[in-house]
Amino acid sequence: MTFLKKRINSFKYAFTGIGTFFKSQTHPKIHLAAAVLVIAAGFILNVSTTEWLALILTIAFVLTAEAFNSALELLCDKVTKEQSPLIKNVKDISAGAVLMSALAAIVVGIIIFSPKLIALF
Repeated sequence: MTFLKKRINSFKYAFTGIGTFFKSQTHPKIHLAAAVLVIAAGFILNVSTTEWLALILTIAFVLTAEAFNSALELLCDKVTKEQSPLIKNVKDISAGAVLMSALAAIVVGIIIFSPKLIALF
């Protein structure tokens, strides 16, 4: 297989993974809905280029954390269905990472959108 063919296949696998992530999991759909609302608010409230960068990076951060969490949970479920303190810790820590990223996203949203909303009233 040629170098170029391998690279193209890598992208195909990655896009397949993204599709599987959104089709098979519930939380990514919730995060995506929140992202759409944030993007709409960004257009409505005319955020700056710098603010757009913060919003886009924050959205990507949350979705990436959720993707890693989902992948770890699937792997853990494949390894064992039995109760395991170690598997529980792995799942709890990865869920905690998603929560930390979501809380950070909320703070970024408050910092960017509060002054603009206050100015409207």
